[in-house]
Amino acid sequence: MRGNAIHYEATGDYDVIDICQDYQLNFQRGSALKYIVRAGKKDDELQDLYKAKDFIEREIAFVREKRNQEANNIKEGIVSPYNYNYKER
Repeated sequence: MRGNAIHYEATGDYDVIDICQDYQLNFQRGSALKYIVRAGKKDDELQDLYKAKDFIEREIAFVREKRNQEANNIKEGIVSPYNYNYKER
């Protein structure tokens, strides 16, 4: 369902949510894209860009933590670096 507000209007037969779904973006990535695409179409363009930046920073922190956890699991021998199967204990 498309919204009626001007910041929801797209130039084609699609909306930002269509792109997010097509690329299977998670919440943080989809929200960042949404704020970038709609920046300047509402009250404060700079605020929209800061919101996009916040979502990108949250996603970076998530990916970094996930990568560090996987590296720690491999280092501790909990997970194989080749197939990520758990070792039996």
